[in-house]
Amino acid sequence: MDEGVRVTLRDDGEFFALLTGSFRRLVGRPLVPEPGLGPDWLYGQAPFAVLAHDTSPDPLFVYANRAAQAAFGYDWDEIVGLPSRFSAEAPERAKRQRLLDAVARDGFVADYRGLRIAKSGRRFPIGDGIVWQLVDEAGRVRGQAATFPVTG
Repeated sequence: MDEGVRVTLRDDGEFFALLTGSFRRLVGRPLVPEPGLGPDWLYGQAPFAVLAHDTSPDPLFVYANRAAQAAFGYDWDEIVGLPSRFSAEAPERAKRQRLLDAVARDGFVADYRGLRIAKSGRRFPIGDGIVWQLVDEAGRVRGQAATFPVTG
């Protein structure tokens, strides 16, 4: 997932397959509620947030659907390329890192709850989140992703 590709990931079929395939294999259920819903639906219409970051030493967001963008107050161009650690305030970052380490070890973590921070500085809780490894068909780890319900 290099910088030259990131702009197209919102409607990229291969990236959608990576997100949804990894989720199904690791979590044991589908990410999208119906067969036939594709990248456009997940990006623009899904009523839940989905974000993903890469495997760089300071992971960068490579994907955030519209629900995630609304929750964090960033548009696509602002959030893609942003270090994912900025989704949590400094005091919460150690807890967030422990979560990411557990995901790397176990494949996924369900029922995640945490406090996040929007671009504006507004703090908001997330709950019932699932964080999972993005693992391609060849078994290579390509990053991590998260999904959580968006509340009004």
